[in-house]
Amino acid sequence: MNAKFHHNVYVIQLKSSVMKDKKFLAENPGLDSSLPCYYVGITGLTPEERFLNHKSGHKPSRIAKKYGMHLVPELYEELNPMTYEEAKNMEPELAMRLRSKGHGIWQK
Repeated sequence: MNAKFHHNVYVIQLKSSVMKDKKFLAENPGLDSSLPCYYVGITGLTPEERFLNHKSGHKPSRIAKKYGMHLVPELYEELNPMTYEEAKNMEPELAMRLRSKGHGIWQK
């Protein structure tokens, strides 16, 4: 793989209990509670490696560590790999796409 194209966007499905988190709810005023919630991120690792890092506590997102269940590759696989700039732009675009459908999203 070309070293320039080694960044990935990834999506983690979150436990439904995330909907009790006040900060998560504040970020998602249009949340449809019948739909899954997701964490959307970018990484220079594989999505699998980054997910394991979140869960093991290595540079985790609080939300991904506490509520992360599993990766959802069907939401990002076709997009990867990409340059850092492309990934940096794709992360909010993908999050916005999912949020516009009513999914609760966390990106931090």
